[in-house]
Amino acid sequence: MANRALIGVCVAVAATFGVHTQAETVMPTKGQTPEQIQKDAAECQAQAKTSYDQALASANTTAAAPATSKPTGGRMRGAAVGAAAGAASAQVQGNRYENYDKVDSDVQQEYRQNQAKDAAAAGAVVGGAKQRQSRREQAKTQEAQAQQQSTTATQSADAASKQAYSACMGPRGYSISP
Repeated sequence: MANRALIGVCVAVAATFGVHTQAETVMPTKGQTPEQIQKDAAECQAQAKTSYDQALASANTTAAAPATSKPTGGRMRGAAVGAAAGAASAQVQGNRYENYDKVDSDVQQEYRQNQAKDAAAAGAVVGGAKQRQSRREQAKTQEAQAQQQSTTATQSADAASKQAYSACMGPRGYSISP
């Protein structure tokens, strides 16, 4: 009967002070009093919490990767490609007409420049859209990596906490069972 009361106190202590000992049962092996069990559990929980905090901080520091640079220059690249394509297109379209060669070269140049300018504007829009899409994809990838690293860090810290708690309670005369 006294043994049941002692087990009940152990479970209550683990539930009360439990940082990361949700499914663990603490069994005294040296006939400790409920007060001693409570005191030992509190001290070991404090050590386990410290180990948890240190392991979590260490894992998060290790996992923190330098932020990669954001893609830039999409509009400029798009404008350059668009301008080149517009000028080439103007030349091809002009060559389709037999009187194009008879037009003054300044007029031809102005026509090619206008076509290039219009195509450059369209290219800048397309380049900007591609750049934004690339940034969104990069942000999603970084978010997923950060989530995975956070999960791993938490699991590592949980394991360190449980190990510290068991290492503290064992020498004090307790048996820890999962």
